[in-house]
Amino acid sequence: MLYTVVKDNSYQDSISLMMLTTTLSDMAGVNKVQVMMGTDANKDIFREAGLLTDEASKAQPSDMMIVMDVDQESRQQAVLDAIEAYFNDMAQKKSQVGSSEDAHVTNWQDALDALPDANVALISVPGIYAADEIDNALDHNLNAFVFSDNVSLADEARLKKKAHEKGLLVMGPDCGTGIISGVPMAFANVVRPGNMSLVGASGTGIQEVTTAIERLGGGVIHAIGTGGRDLSTKVGARTMMDALVGLANHDQTEVIGVISKPPAKEVRDEVVQLLHDIQKPVVAIFLGEKPDHHEEDVYLAHTLEETAKIMLDLAAGKPVQENYYSAKPLTPVVPALVGKKIKGLYSGGTLAYEAGMMISEALNLGGIISAEGYVLKSDGYDVIDLGDDIYTQGRPHPMIDPSIRIEKIAALANDPDTGVILLDDVLGYGTHPDMASALAPAIKSAIELAAQDGRELHFVGTIVGTNEDPQDYGEQERVLTEAGVTVCATDAEAVRYALNLVGKDIQEPNKAVVPYTAAIRPLPEISESVLDMLYTKPRVINVGVESFNEPITKFGGQSVQFDWKPVAGGDQKMIHLLKKIKQVQQVEKDNEEILTAFKQAIPYLIDVVPAKSVISELNGNHKVLLHAGPPIDFEDMTNPMQGSCVGAALFEGWAENEDDAWRLLRSGEVQFMPCHSVRAVGPMGGITSANMPVMVIENRLKNNLAFCTLNEGIGKVLRFGAYSQEVVDRLDWMRDVLGPTLSAAIKPTGGLNINVMMAKAITMGDEFHQRNIAASLVFLKEVAPLIIQLDIPEDTKRQVIQFLADTDQFFLNIMMATGKSIVDAARMQKVGTIVTTMTRNGRDFGIRIGGMGDQWFTAPVNTPQGLFFTGFSQADANPDIGDSAIAETVGFGGMSMIAAPGVTRFVGAGGFADAQKISNEMMQISTEHNPNFTIPTWDFQGTPLGIDIVKVVETGITPIINTGIAGKVAGTGQVGAGTVRAPLDCFKKALVAYAAKLGITADDEEQAVQATVTV
Repeated sequence: MLYTVVKDNSYQDSISLMMLTTTLSDMAGVNKVQVMMGTDANKDIFREAGLLTDEASKAQPSDMMIVMDVDQESRQQAVLDAIEAYFNDMAQKKSQVGSSEDAHVTNWQDALDALPDANVALISVPGIYAADEIDNALDHNLNAFVFSDNVSLADEARLKKKAHEKGLLVMGPDCGTGIISGVPMAFANVVRPGNMSLVGASGTGIQEVTTAIERLGGGVIHAIGTGGRDLSTKVGARTMMDALVGLANHDQTEVIGVISKPPAKEVRDEVVQLLHDIQKPVVAIFLGEKPDHHEEDVYLAHTLEETAKIMLDLAAGKPVQENYYSAKPLTPVVPALVGKKIKGLYSGGTLAYEAGMMISEALNLGGIISAEGYVLKSDGYDVIDLGDDIYTQGRPHPMIDPSIRIEKIAALANDPDTGVILLDDVLGYGTHPDMASALAPAIKSAIELAAQDGRELHFVGTIVGTNEDPQDYGEQERVLTEAGVTVCATDAEAVRYALNLVGKDIQEPNKAVVPYTAAIRPLPEISESVLDMLYTKPRVINVGVESFNEPITKFGGQSVQFDWKPVAGGDQKMIHLLKKIKQVQQVEKDNEEILTAFKQAIPYLIDVVPAKSVISELNGNHKVLLHAGPPIDFEDMTNPMQGSCVGAALFEGWAENEDDAWRLLRSGEVQFMPCHSVRAVGPMGGITSANMPVMVIENRLKNNLAFCTLNEGIGKVLRFGAYSQEVVDRLDWMRDVLGPTLSAAIKPTGGLNINVMMAKAITMGDEFHQRNIAASLVFLKEVAPLIIQLDIPEDTKRQVIQFLADTDQFFLNIMMATGKSIVDAARMQKVGTIVTTMTRNGRDFGIRIGGMGDQWFTAPVNTPQGLFFTGFSQADANPDIGDSAIAETVGFGGMSMIAAPGVTRFVGAGGFADAQKISNEMMQISTEHNPNFTIPTWDFQGTPLGIDIVKVVETGITPIINTGIAGKVAGTGQVGAGTVRAPLDCFKKALVAYAAKLGITADDEEQAVQATVTV
């Protein structure tokens, strides 16, 4: 039976997931299992495997799909436990090798901050996203080593042209291996540094030549990968030629090697001309060509073995020999194999190509083919590249996973025509830790099976590696030899030995050196960036597979781990819009205007007055109630907000009792509008009526006003939906006593400076949403002397001061009006992508952004998670509600969780370390720190400022909000406190609308956006 689990926003690299899948497949009771990210390409693989369930089909590219076919439901949990253990083990290994949280980043800017002098980006992300990351690397003046494949040829040509113009190299795509300044890169072998360097397609061809050089006593300082299509007509050998010019200017490189499959003629001619222009000896192999001479200082090899041996002689100052062809001696000759066929099972594509070429040449089989995973398929002679896409769809590469080769060995052992099986064992970082031991049982079984059938079956292999590789060349050779494999020093030697076994051979003609008569051209200038890479150890931003860091740091390089996830969750529409918006330089300038308005705000509390005296919409004959969040009708409100409306109707005298109030509210006689539409904000339900007292905040930067009701204290209160007589009586007292008293105390002063109060309180442990006790006491300190001086009854003074002293959250409402005054001043400019409002009404979460003025962008709200008061649980929680997210909009609350260690456990953050992690995460979607409000527990960094929808959509990180939790039944009141995430969809909607305002649409991929666009 199929079971599906989709883990939202849980990106892991494909190599880790393929290795995990292999491990899970061996579990008892598991018939089939697949773990992949939710891309369309991966869903196609699931479909082919019969594993694409409805749940999996709905997964996003940043979601992890787990689909398993298990015999019993109980095995489902066993598989999930194994997955958790696998990732926990990965995390443990990270800590053991010394990784620290500081070494991990999640965006380019943090990566560059962590390694300011980085000169290489190693990119190993899924191919659909690779082009954008190469662009990012080049934009940050980094050479790009691109392990990723499946980048379009058009993108490759464009990016390499861009790199050339910037004086950088794009190594790849599909750059599987490389060596930079003696440091192994990606799937690389450990080779001693020396006076030789290579440029090649960066597969097993480079590995074969470099490891052969190592074992024969030489050394390689650079092996620059180009990717397999660099010498195509469209790309024009851009990376190869730029790398060759660099090596020509690299003093330590005395001999250069070039490895390529046959290029287009015009490209080959241009490359060969450049090789002659270089004033150093060059050895070149164009696999598939069979040269019969050398051209002066350009030596043309036929096999990879010959390439290595010529380079060694040149590097040692020895003359180049006429012939380097060799084969392992046959002892004894095996006449029983004459007429039998050779089968090749290769994990290395270049090695397979070389084997197919040599067998075809020896037997006149018509050359190389490229079809269905075969390099050669003729007259019973088969050479298979098991690394071809046809074999690796949905499974690890055969260098990692031996299973496909084991299957093929078993099948070939039953074929009576098979006489010899050729295979390779590729060592190095990233490959299987002990491939020889993994293959040995299958090899032994195949030999025994053939013997039982009266046949001889021989295995001939080559090991691509060195004794310094993690697997140890000598130990791999011992295991394979004991299993019955004849191990040869090189692939070419192994192929000739195999041919000899079946009674065939190949002869290599002697090659003479002929003069080169064409003109020698001066070399192009080489960039400082390429020279820096060639003369120094690589300083790498590793974008993707984390295990690639190990050889870099072990052999003297530096690296910082970029824990990459798909931009915008892999949503191609969003990725396109983000890219285009970032090209509009005016956006950054516009955002700076908004941020400046935030930072330069001068909020003063100037009065407390009846709402109707400052909000004209409440000062009329018709009944109007203000509510929190975006627009909503009464029938769509959650029960607590409706209960608040009942309490307001009773308070205003619109109804005699509860039943009358419900009838009135349902009749349509009462008009509802958002607080935000009238310069106001309201906590939780946000219900504000004409005679409720409101605080008046004046932002003296733009002289705009903002309003918020007074905090009622705790217990049964209107804002949480309570409407009993106790609630109405308290509202009456606030109208008749509290409001007028505060007005009389504050108004004559000309206003109280709120910035000063908040700057003090944030250093005392407040974050101004869930925790306001320090600010409330600072406010009390300011206002109490003013109240005492009033000419009013002493009992009134005592009541008001006692209420303020008892109400720890009193300052929350002051802060909310302050936040509203700040964003409204900034919103006057109507520009940019900075969020200027976040609010919720129990159904919708709504945002506004600078560039779209008053337009709302909404998505369904989430329900807060947190800690609950005795007798309540998550089941009692109302969906998210209230205008108090204005705190997070201007950088407080959950954005500045680190400021309030005393409240973190209460809101479910876990503790100080989690609070720090949350605030660091919130900085990833913020534009800068606010210097006005520094946080001691955050190394005196300012609060996060300027939530940018571009960053939110790009990272998939949404603002976290600290909040009280209302009971979902009206009258219950507050049932707990916790946190809630803003939904991503409202930010996406805002991005689409803003892009349209700029003239950018997701449907027109080619639309140009001018950098001077203004809004």
